[in-house]
Order: sequence, then structure tokens, then C-alpha cells
Amino acid sequence: GVKIYDTQSQTRITFIDRPPDSPRADLFKCSLHWQDDSTLLIGWADQIKVARIRTRPRKSPSMSNIPLIVEITAVFQLDCMVSGIVPHPLFQPVSPVPVDAVKRSNGSGSVRSISSTPLALTAFLILAYTPPDMSLLAGNEATSDRAEQARKQAERPELRIISRAGEELAAEALGITNYERWNCNDYVLVDIDAGSTKGPASSVATEWYYVVLSPKDLVVVKPRDWRDHVAWLVERKRYEEALDEIERRSGEADASGEKDVVDAVQIGQIYIEHLIKEGDFVKAARLCPKVCGQDTKRWEDWIFVFAQKHQLQAIIPYIPTESPTLGPLVYEIVLTHFLAHDRQALLQTIKTWPKGIYDIAAVIVAVQSELERAPSSSSMKSMGSDTVILMECLAELYTLNRQPGKALPYFLRLRRPNVFNFIKENNLFADVQDQALLLVEFDRELREKRKEAGEDIDTEPVSAITLLVDHIHPIPNARVVQQLQLRPPYLYLYLDALFHKDLHLTSPYADTQLGPFLPFSSVGLYAEYAPKGLVDFLRASNYYNLEKAYNVCNDRDLVPEMVFLLGRMGNNKKALNPIIERLGDANRATDFAKEQHDDDLWEDLLRYSETRPGAYCRRSSANVGAEIDPIRLIRRIKNGLEIPGLKGALIKILHDFNLQVSLLEGCQTILNGDCADLVFKLHKNQTSGFFLGAKMPCPICNKPISQPPDGIVLLFLCRHVVYAHCVEHDDDLPHQPDQTLIGLGIGGQPGFSGKIAFTAILRAKIRQGCPVCHNKGEGERT
Repeated sequence: GVKIYDTQSQTRITFIDRPPDSPRADLFKCSLHWQDDSTLLIGWADQIKVARIRTRPRKSPSMSNIPLIVEITAVFQLDCMVSGIVPHPLFQPVSPVPVDAVKRSNGSGSVRSISSTPLALTAFLILAYTPPDMSLLAGNEATSDRAEQARKQAERPELRIISRAGEELAAEALGITNYERWNCNDYVLVDIDAGSTKGPASSVATEWYYVVLSPKDLVVVKPRDWRDHVAWLVERKRYEEALDEIERRSGEADASGEKDVVDAVQIGQIYIEHLIKEGDFVKAARLCPKVCGQDTKRWEDWIFVFAQKHQLQAIIPYIPTESPTLGPLVYEIVLTHFLAHDRQALLQTIKTWPKGIYDIAAVIVAVQSELERAPSSSSMKSMGSDTVILMECLAELYTLNRQPGKALPYFLRLRRPNVFNFIKENNLFADVQDQALLLVEFDRELREKRKEAGEDIDTEPVSAITLLVDHIHPIPNARVVQQLQLRPPYLYLYLDALFHKDLHLTSPYADTQLGPFLPFSSVGLYAEYAPKGLVDFLRASNYYNLEKAYNVCNDRDLVPEMVFLLGRMGNNKKALNPIIERLGDANRATDFAKEQHDDDLWEDLLRYSETRPGAYCRRSSANVGAEIDPIRLIRRIKNGLEIPGLKGALIKILHDFNLQVSLLEGCQTILNGDCADLVFKLHKNQTSGFFLGAKMPCPICNKPISQPPDGIVLLFLCRHVVYAHCVEHDDDLPHQPDQTLIGLGIGGQPGFSGKIAFTAILRAKIRQGCPVCHNKGEGERT
């Protein structure tokens, strides 16, 4: 049995006897372990007892000299023999996975420290031994059977965790060398406290482990941590759970500063390989971003694996285009895959991917090759959807490759509404000089669609025509006219816009045939498609042949245009006849007579008015103005001729005549006032003095003006002061008389009268007046 002795009182406290019917004590030893100062764990044979030492109550009468008593708080019956027992703290959560055993054969091994936070609750860790010979337990050891007397091989020893409720929480068989030769007493289980360490969040945890001894081995046993749990999951191919556990625990490991971290990438690689073998490519592709991360080599390797398995579509959504950027070959493989299987995805990928990550020129060649094999058509309606997508791809690729000129034909064929803005933004006017007809047709289609949608487009200019006209230097007029010959309405729109921009630009096409397929000139186009605008063209332009233009108007019976052309040709009488005979418009006839300023034309109009004394004569008389004398018109009215409304017309004529007289008198009064003001200003300027400095230069010779002793300085009323020798024919001018001789009565009259006489002689000799003003009149610089 077990005797417990108190060293302080030097007395035995109690005696715990062996269980009844126990096996031999020499074969199955008793294992004792003090869990703390008052708890003793007893493992003997197939039983575990927990003895707790307590202070004896004061009122207890028996054995009062013994201060302590012992109580058996728990007894557990096992199905194995106990070779060793130690307390084992429980942690939350308690993993059902068995403990791990690290064996060091014939020597001691290094121990990896394990940090954790124990709770108050504990369990039992026992070293279990299963006897091979059950006769030792049954008590029939003496037998005559030779087979039963032979030594039997033992089972592997096990470490088991037994809860306080007697339940087995975990078990693990130990790999002991020659375990089949060892008995229960050959094993020893010891727990070791390795001290304290600082754990996560500055918490202090106890590091501990166990040691199992055998005759040949020393096994270090450590509690399983999350890394062991991950390894256990990987061993059982539960990779997804292992990765989740690593992701959840990696933050805690970083905070605690532990360097022994499980390689999640390696596990991820294994998991991807496993998924690919199982055929779950979608799940494997979804895992690649976590496993590959920023490693371009790993990314490329897995993409090539998916490509070899013909499962590239599974990993494409996860392929990175930046951070990291893979090699161009990878992206080209993806685009080639889309070109062969999903062209709509190809277009979307081209639009969304950065342009510098793949060789655009190589992709253009591949797409162009596919487009050439596709059935071609000139209209959008007859083109297949694949052809349309391929053209859109080429347009986008050329734009990304900075070749907008090559992208433009595809935009035009695809009828993209923003093509005109695209041309302007990329300055592609020279590229469309041979595609004028395509531009105009495309714009016409857009306008028809907008008109069907209910938009008012009649007042808006044609975008294509405006584009062609605004850029006549990169898009020459001759090339545009040559392309639009087959479509006379488009040609008219172009020439009309060109005419409004600069009428001189249409001079080559005024009356000449525009091409072999179009017998019209500009006049013919206006007469065919815009007769109302023909008169404006005829009035503004001087580059057409009058006779040819008249024939065009005569063929189409355009009377106003014929009247204008006859008037421009000088045949006023013939021009007046259609107005009177065909139009019967007295106002128009009068206006025509006013424009021509021809007295004979007025005579013809008055003579014709006499033949129609009714409304025609009244209108003619009412619309005359200053161009004809009203008395002349009134005298042509015969006596006794009855003209309805003549009185009102005559009153209007007289009123207009009086108004003209009043205007003339008012203008004369204003003119006389202005003349008087100007004469007064002239007189004031000529009679007033002005400053003349000694350093003022002569306007002719640029010499300073000063009173020379022997020269003459001339002062004109225009205030120009010049030397006499600067005047033409200065040799004919008289010399200044000597004042001394004049005082003696020789060489001239003395006093003021003599100066006036000398000035008169000079004025007579200077025929051209002021030389400065004369030179200005001749246009010379002074």
C-alpha cells in the first residue's frame, strides 16, 4: 500500500491499501505524483486514485494528535496499466487530436519551448501499458501449457489524457525502440517545468513538457499547438482547414514575435496540386491569389499548368495585371485564348487591361488574321457579330498602340457616333481625305436615326460637311469633289458649305462639269436641290457663265433667276417681260427698274402700265420713289382714265415727294452750318500765332530754323516753316533788300508797306505753295 507521513508532526497520516484482486506488485509498480502540496495522484495497476490532504477538524475525537487527514476524492478504473501519471492542464479549446511525441534515440534531444495560457482545470496524463499476457491479471500464472508459458510481445505504450470525469480525451501510441520486449515497470513519465515566458499581448505563460524514459529511448512529449494541428490537417489532406487555421493564427504569431511560423505558401501549393488532381480547377484558381501573392514566377508556373490542362478560363479572372505584373507571354496567351473561345471577353479585356503589359503589335496581327478569315461585308446589318467584335478589337488595339489613323477605318465601318470627335482629337484630317463619301454617308445615317427619335436636326449643320470644309488644307477640295460625284446631294451640301465659307473656293466648279458621272455644275446643283438658294449664289458669285446659267434656269423654269441673269447680261427689257407677263408682280417690276437705273426700262414699265390701268398701274405709281419724277408718271395718265385707288396712290406720291424735299432742305441746312464752322476754324488757325523755336528743324532739309543774315525763311499759312532755298526754283526768288540801302531810299520802300510789297513778290514767284504740303499731295515722305 501507500503510507503518507507528515514530516512536521513526524507521524504517519494514513495508509492507502492496494485495490482488491490487484495484479502482482512486482510486475506493475505504483506511480506517485504530487500535483500540489495537498493533492497526491496514485496510479497503481489499472486504477487511479486522487488523495487530498486536509487539516483535521478540531472536533474530531479520534487520533487527535494527528493534525492532518487524507480523503480519496476520486477513483478511476482503467483498461490498461499505469506506468506513470502526471497532471495535465486543460486548455481552451481542447483539441481531440492526440499529443505529439518527438523521439530522441539513445540520447537527449533539444526541446522546443511551447507557450500557452493554462486554466485552473486539469486532467491526468498517464503512460498506459497494455499487458500481453492476461494470465497475470487472472491469477493463473502456473500452467502446464507451453504456449501460455512463452513470453509474449508487448503492445506499444500509449500516452492518454483522462479527464476528471474519467473520460479519455486523447491518446497517442509512442514509437519506442524494442517496445515489445519491455514491461510496465520499464517506463517512467516525468513532467518538467521550463520556466515562464512572455506570450501574446504581454501575457505571462508557463512553458512545460514531459519526458518518457525507456531502457533504450528518451522521448520528449510536448502539448500540441496550432502548428501541430495544421500539420495534422495537412497529413489528412484537409488543406482548406489548415490554411484557415494559419490565417487565423498568423496574426497572433506576429504579435508574439515567434519566428517558427508554418509556411502557408507551401501548404497552398500542395492544396492547389491536390485540387487540380481532383479536377476542381475553379477552386484551385480561386486559391492562387493567396498562394502566389507577389511572386511572378509562381504565378506564371501555375498559369502554364492551367493552360496545359486546357482550363485557362478558370484562372483568368484571378490573373493580376499590376502588383505584380507578369510577363507579356502570359497576357498574350490569355488574349489568344479569348480570341479562339470568347471574343466578347477579348474586347472587354482589351478595354480594361493596361496597355503596356503585353505586345500590342503581336495581338493586332492575330486579330487581323482572324478578321481576314471572317466573311466580309460592306454593311453593318449583313456583318456577323464576330466580325463586328473583331473590328472593335482592332480599333481599340490601334488606339492603344498610338495608331489612330489605322483605327479610324474600323470606327467608320462600325458607325461609331463619336468618330468625328475622334478625328478632331487625334488630328486625323489627312487620313480621311480619301474617305469623304464614307464620312458623309455615316453622318447622314446618324441624322436619320436622330430624326426618327424625334430630335430636331433641320437647323443643325451636317457634321461631316463641316469637318471637310473647316479643314480644306489637309482635305483638298478637288479630292472631296471627286469622291462625292456619285452622290450629287452630298456634293451640293459640300459646295454650298464651301460657298458660305469662301465663295472664291467654289470658282472652279461654278459652271464646269464636275465629273464624268455628274453633268451638273454648281449652278445646276443649286437649281436641282436648292432652287431658293440659287439667287443668292448668282448674286454673290462672279465665276459662272451667264449664258449657261440662264439655260439651266430656263430648263427648270426658274423665272426670278432668269430675270436676274437677264439683268446682269444687260438685257433689261427682256428681263422685265417675264416679271410682267409670268409673275405679274408690279412691286417686283418696280424694284427691278430701280436696281437697273435705266431710263428706257422705266419708259417700258410706264408704257405697260398704261395698258393695264387697274391695280398694276396703281401699284407702279405707289412704289416709285426718287428714281423717277412723279410728274412724269402723272402726266402719262390719260384724261378720263378711271383707275381704282389712284387717289391714294397720288397722295402717297406727293407725300413722298414732299418728304424728299424736306430731307434735302434739312441736309442743306446741316451742310451750311458745317461749312460755316469749318471756315471759322480755318480762319482762326491761320490768323493765330504759334511757337517757333530756334532749334526747330526745316521739314525739307532738317536744318535748324534760325534767322540767317543773308537767307530768307518762309512761313506758310499751313504753319510749315522752310528755308527759301528748299523751295523749287529758288533761283527765281528775290533777295532780301538791305535795310541800310532802304533807309537811304535805294532798293525798295521803307517801312511796313515795303515788307508787304516784298511778300507779294515772293508769293508770286512760289507757284506750288508750301513744298511740304505739295510733297504730301504727291505721296512723298517728308
